[in-house]
Amino acid sequence: MIQEILPPGTVSVDTVGDFPRELLFAAELALIRDAVEERRREFATVRVCAHQALVALGWAAEPVLTGRRGEPLWPAGTIGSLTHCEGYRGAAVAPADRWRALGIDAEPHLALPPGVAREVTSAAEREQLRTLAHRHPGTYWDRLLFSAKESLFKAWSPLTHRTLDFDSADLELHPASWSFTARLRVPGPVLDGQTLTELAGRWTVAEGLLLTAVAIPGPRPAPL
Repeated sequence: MIQEILPPGTVSVDTVGDFPRELLFAAELALIRDAVEERRREFATVRVCAHQALVALGWAAEPVLTGRRGEPLWPAGTIGSLTHCEGYRGAAVAPADRWRALGIDAEPHLALPPGVAREVTSAAEREQLRTLAHRHPGTYWDRLLFSAKESLFKAWSPLTHRTLDFDSADLELHPASWSFTARLRVPGPVLDGQTLTELAGRWTVAEGLLLTAVAIPGPRPAPL
């Protein structure tokens, strides 16, 4: 499902079931030795999705370990992103010479719990959500905006080795094009000599899920 909103040059694998953790590498198993059963299932399945996506990309399957901030550590020459929610697990990967970063997120197509929307949105975003709910009923726009920010955070982290807060970017959702844009409110990284100030992503609704993705292109080729 996630592949339909990812750009060319990326590969994804997703599932609505769980894979056995015996398919993990020993180093990955060690990371969940003391985890609760639900966490073990989530971790194992998204890692197996990642292994399969790497093979489909043309790489050998390798352990996908965890960094200091909990981020996945991808094999040299690749970048990727993981996501899981109840009833869905997925991984997306791409060659690092074509894409700098990926961020994907899956959420149940339900309203956010009471009070959460106010914690993760600005006043302008809340006004946008009210307008969207009036003009386009049937979509849980608050959960979609939350998911879009999650994808944004996952793409931002490997570029900067910093985390973003929910008020670090202003999101605008575009229902006609099934896309969104994010204007950063904090200094972005310098890419190809220019400071990154805005990111773009896509979204879809499928089988009771909201799916979002952000992809940041790799370096522009040098002129001949």
